[in-house]
Parts: sequence; structure tokens; C-alpha cells
Amino acid sequence: MAYKDEYEVARLHTDPAFTTEVADMFEGDYKLVHHLAPPLLAKTNEKGELVKRPFGPWVRSAFGVLAKLKGLRGSALDIFGKTEERRTERALIGEYQATITELLAGLNAGNLATAVDIARLPEDIRGYGHVKAGTWRPCGRSGNG
Repeated sequence: MAYKDEYEVARLHTDPAFTTEVADMFEGDYKLVHHLAPPLLAKTNEKGELVKRPFGPWVRSAFGVLAKLKGLRGSALDIFGKTEERRTERALIGEYQATITELLAGLNAGNLATAVDIARLPEDIRGYGHVKAGTWRPCGRSGNG
């Protein structure tokens, strides 16, 4: 029941496999630019969505530090965990787990297909931030949950 937060983004971007994959795609001198919308720094658009902006190669050093701080996730020291998005993600995980527990308690041949469809809902979640919020439709409801 993991979600892609800032610590996970940092881990993925500092993974040696990622670095190797990027290096294999380009020859010569190249510069990596990461387009990010850090929740504590990003501006918002007219819809209230965070707007990405470019960050140069220096951000990989920051990613390295952030990846090592993943132990803060969910703790009182987790500054990212205090955002509305993170609180919503944690609540949705709890709601999903409760729904699965309820489905399992009443599972039978007549509702198996529906139970499987509901259990597979997280497979359709894509993206990050407002993009992700638009893909999450728990138990057939519209909106962000």
C-alpha cells in the first residue's frame, strides 16, 4: 500500500539503474533537468494545482539526501506528510483496506467479479499530485474519494 511521495521520487532518481539507463540513452555531454513541483516551494495555477518548474543537475544531490530520509515518512518530522495530498493518500489506503476486509467477509460466487474489480482499482492510479487525484475513483464514486 505504498504511494509515490517525495522520498520515493528521490529514491527512484538516485537509483544507479536509472542513472545507467539515462547514460545509455545519450552520448557526449548532456545535462539532466528535472521538472518538479515541490509542495513546499511550487506555485499553483488558477485551478490550485502545483506547477512544475525546471531544476538543474544540482537537484540530484538533494535527491540523494531526501532518499536517505525516507525513514521520516509518516513520522512527526515528515514535512511532506503534512500536506493535504499525503493525508488524503493515507486516508484512501485505510478506506481501501477497510473495503477489502468488508468484501472478503461477504465474498461469495455471486459477488466475486465485483470484488475483484474493486480490489483492482489501485492498478488504475497513475501520476502524481492532481494527475493522480483524477485517476482515483474508489468504489465507483466520482471525484477524488
